[in-house]
Amino acid sequence: MNKFLKIALGLVCFIGLVIGAVFFFTAGMVETADEFFAAVKRDDMKAAYSYLSEDFQASTSEAELAAYLAKNRLNQVSEASWGARSVESGRGNLKGSITTDAGGVVPVTLGFVKGDEGWRIYTIQKPASGIQQESGGPQVPGEEELVRLVDGSVQVFVQSVQERSMETFYDHVSRLWQDQFTVDKFDEAYAPFYAMDVDFSLLRTVSPVFTSAPTIDENGVLEISGYYPTQPQQFQFRQNYIYEGLSWKLVGLYASIQ
Repeated sequence: MNKFLKIALGLVCFIGLVIGAVFFFTAGMVETADEFFAAVKRDDMKAAYSYLSEDFQASTSEAELAAYLAKNRLNQVSEASWGARSVESGRGNLKGSITTDAGGVVPVTLGFVKGDEGWRIYTIQKPASGIQQESGGPQVPGEEELVRLVDGSVQVFVQSVQERSMETFYDHVSRLWQDQFTVDKFDEAYAPFYAMDVDFSLLRTVSPVFTSAPTIDENGVLEISGYYPTQPQQFQFRQNYIYEGLSWKLVGLYASIQ
């Protein structure tokens, strides 16, 4: 056997071992996904809900989960195919498509975390229809969704400022951010806004203007920067989001009045 043939066979064996390892280490995620969709199909939402991570459950009720699955045709799954699998440091992803009982094909990506009870679903994401840039992770939302995210967070923040308490805002942000800081720490960080003599109601009359293209970094953090074109002062912001559960959740807010 010549040297070239030996090298070629070695590469084939190595590739086979790598593929086999990926399928071995992601088998638990596939099993969780299969059991989750089976429970959904038989309308056992309590069982389906048990396959979600604690953070997912904290941000999404059973009713919200059921509504999302029905809206996106994920409640009548006949087959799942996972073309891309990855796992690293107790986290993993399955990216592929769902075939419905009606024959439709729905692209979907599931994120997982591994805990004491095995793999649990951390995120469920269905990409928006239309032209999309090729990406292995979450994609930057469209203009309408970006405005909705920014407006939603700013309005809750303003409400909390007017209440002189960040408790309402705290309930709005991601579980990840909540795990890092208490409501008291939020109050301490945003206390300067409590003393400002500013008519925040003006923010409801205008739409935000983005000063740069929103981006998603290597950690999956979406960053949106811009301002509200009010007069005589402008509310400037930088917001950071992570995809948690079924949607983008706020994980950082820098705001100033200038």
